[in-house]
Amino acid sequence: MVTQPGSDVWPTKVVETHISTLFFAGDRVYKVRKPVRFGFLDFRERTTREKDCEKEVFLNRRLAPDVYLGVADLSMEGRLLDHMVVMRRMPDDCQLATLARRGADLDLWLHRVAESLAAFHARADRSPAISADATDTALRVLWQESFDETDRFVGSVLDGDDETEIRAIVARWIGGRKPLIDARITSGRVCDGHGDLQAEDIFCLDDGVQILDCIEFSDRLRHCDVCADVTFLAMDLERLGRPGAASRFILDYQQLAGDPFPETLVHHYWASRAYVRAKVACLRSEQGSEGSRQEARQLQRLTLDHLRRARVRLVLVGGLPGSGKTTLAAGLAAATGWTVLRSDQIRTKVGDPAIDSSPGQVPGYREGRYGPAATRAVYEELLSQAGHQLGMGQSVVLDASWTDESWRDAARELSDRTYSDLGEFRCRAAPEVAADRIARRLKDRTDLSEATPEIARAMSRSADSWPSAISIDTEALTPDEAVTKVVVAVSRERGHIDRSVT
Repeated sequence: MVTQPGSDVWPTKVVETHISTLFFAGDRVYKVRKPVRFGFLDFRERTTREKDCEKEVFLNRRLAPDVYLGVADLSMEGRLLDHMVVMRRMPDDCQLATLARRGADLDLWLHRVAESLAAFHARADRSPAISADATDTALRVLWQESFDETDRFVGSVLDGDDETEIRAIVARWIGGRKPLIDARITSGRVCDGHGDLQAEDIFCLDDGVQILDCIEFSDRLRHCDVCADVTFLAMDLERLGRPGAASRFILDYQQLAGDPFPETLVHHYWASRAYVRAKVACLRSEQGSEGSRQEARQLQRLTLDHLRRARVRLVLVGGLPGSGKTTLAAGLAAATGWTVLRSDQIRTKVGDPAIDSSPGQVPGYREGRYGPAATRAVYEELLSQAGHQLGMGQSVVLDASWTDESWRDAARELSDRTYSDLGEFRCRAAPEVAADRIARRLKDRTDLSEATPEIARAMSRSADSWPSAISIDTEALTPDEAVTKVVVAVSRERGHIDRSVT
């Protein structure tokens, strides 16, 4: 571990941020606000700066009680000029950002940070007013305020095409994820947190970690989902070239807090935190800060990368019996972690005894539990369950025949309603190959499907055409190759399913 050096070896230095100037002298740091105004704060009045200093000390003592010493007046010749926060100075070589840049092993320190944050979040204030600052509406407002601040930098500092895509994905994600956001609030995951967790403000000392510099100038920026708090540091670690450490830190926190974050939530908040820092870098570039333009562009790219990864997808995997659709759907689930909902499985739970066939008897085509009424019940339940999962941010694979265009239209409407990216895939195999697969499956009783070769032929004669689907030849492709083809198609950058892979 690193031992804190004596104050006599510390050099004097001055550091500027977009809203403050920090003077490092001996074993103290003196932080003075700039008389600036941005969309998110107004420090032009001295009394406002004084109140903000007092609030900074009060709030930061929650995580670093021994560091924030108080507020002092700044005077000259008996005249009060301003106010400043007085802090105990932390050693530069103990800064988490310094350790990250050196390539040091961060696992132990990040575990301690995760422990500290989990305990902090557990005791942090919660209230309806705090929760109101983390709703889908509030999240949309925060993004828009950032966009308003960066508008003048688009095309000069920030890339215009990337910015257009960022804003489109943000609107879609928030538009479809209200159930997830509401569930996070209901479960107590929103609190009065830190709001600006950066590696430069965390110090790894012999007596533990010190976490400094929470947001004090805006309560609503500090009122957030704990996932948003934690991903701020993860984003900063990735920015510093330590993505592996960032992922391990996220996992550590989830285990310690007993709060498994949905993957889409992690990536959305990761992106939102990167964009906040991109906005700050834009503002610093306007103040003449060297390197800020490059930093803003880097953070904009990071934002877009995680927004793409946050996208929620609805994937239809269809085809006739024996075409390989169930094998493909299961392979997709294994490769991506997406939820698979299967019509054959749902049919066992929504059957109607009045129309069901006799136990052990395989019904004919469009008869009994495969008749129109039963099929309608199955597809309605399939889409209902999918809608719930999509609203909660979970990508879904729907394994069914999808031979009826009306049900495909219903799935497309669900995709639109939940702002989920839709992929349509039709598995195919030669009739003799499909018949052989069906015969082996029925003989071995290894699958829920009861379809016979005769039913497959009947379905083939009555199936609607499906021109919008990407064809997957399960004879020509191995199961792994078929999965890869689908994953490539649904993972294209601009949020649409790319048919060029066919």
